Amino acid sequence: MTYAQRRNLALAVLAAFIAIVFLSACGTTERALPPYERPLTKTDFQNVRTTAYTHTESDHREYSNHNALGGELHAAGPAIHRAEVVARATLAYEAPRAIPVDETVSYSPPLQPFSMEETSGSRRITRTTKGVTRTTHSVRRAVAVSPGRRSRGESGRPPQIGSAAADWSRWPAGTVLRLLSTGQNYRVEDYGWALSGRNTIDLYMANQREMNSWGARQETIQVLKWGDPQESLRFLQSHQNYKHIKRMVLELEGRQEEAAALR
Repeated sequence: MTYAQRRNLALAVLAAFIAIVFLSACGTTERALPPYERPLTKTDFQNVRTTAYTHTESDHREYSNHNALGGELHAAGPAIHRAEVVARATLAYEAPRAIPVDETVSYSPPLQPFSMEETSGSRRITRTTKGVTRTTHSVRRAVAVSPGRRSRGESGRPPQIGSAAADWSRWPAGTVLRLLSTGQNYRVEDYGWALSGRNTIDLYMANQREMNSWGARQETIQVLKWGDPQESLRFLQSHQNYKHIKRMVLELEGRQEEAAALR
């Protein structure tokens, strides 16, 4: 083999190696989807696995601090550590409330008879008072409470709703949920490869420290508002060249077995 042939062969091998490295970096090589999990029953209260992410992670840097819908990611307001379970979804925080209060007038025991004796010369005069009984009454009155006092923070503003990522076939975009352990509210605005076909909700945190502090936790959530599955389907249909999105589309179309078989 001549020198020129050896040089050309070496260049060809080098070019092939560079191409493999480049394709791997771009993520165009085959990548297995996470194991498929059967969806949870759709109820307003669910026990789900939660994880945390932030925009400085390596797999999110190219998107900066933006979600899949194009808006900015937001961290939830501070935890209140005691969630108030509501009977229905109330997101306005502006509904005035009145709390009925039982108030009883201070109780005073009935006056007891007593004698007051006077001496006038050789005569003794005795006056006796009659017992007086006061009747107490139970009074019920309404005490006005500032609008949404329990739902507002120190500043009087509604708490910040945080961003969350999830499989949109299980929790469609726009779903608003509350963590019962902290009282924090989150809205599903994002999705991810590791969440496709999984019963996991990824909560956005402002920084790496808060993300690590949260870790992975099993949480009971209350769904305050369900997103629209059809809107999520329309949004995802044009991105089906990515397998994790294809799996979500199949589930949204009711083709669950095909979604489960996708690897």
